Amino acid sequence: MKKLLIIITCFASMSLVSCSSRYHLVHKIDVQQGNVVTQEMVDQLRPGMNRAQVQFVMGSPLVVDTFHQERWDYIYRFKPGYGEVQQDHVSLYFEDEVLARISGTIPPTGDGDSTPDSRQTTVVVPPYERVEPGLLNRFWHWITFRKPEEP
Repeated sequence: MKKLLIIITCFASMSLVSCSSRYHLVHKIDVQQGNVVTQEMVDQLRPGMNRAQVQFVMGSPLVVDTFHQERWDYIYRFKPGYGEVQQDHVSLYFEDEVLARISGTIPPTGDGDSTPDSRQTTVVVPPYERVEPGLLNRFWHWITFRKPEEP
């Protein structure tokens, strides 16, 4: 009897260990750090913009180095609970208080015109399809003396 109990206990523990590696039993939160920087924000930047205009578009920089005040760094790091870390950074360089160049993992796209893309979204709504209630649903309505709702 003791051997059977030991075998069952070992089998149950191995089963739980194997399930925990495949299924996430512990919740891990997503962690976002830094400035959210999108491609649209970087595309709005133009050489010749002053610091106030850049700050209006991008927000306050995460890093302003005391020794290199002509450079602003925007860093964004996203670590999902389960998955790989995503990290983006954009460095803005100023010369004579105006934006001179942009570098980083999100380069500006386009040919330099400031007209936004006109995008059109089409939403297709499927027609309503009446589905007959199942056996349990009909039984529930029969017990409660109600009729199924009509569309």
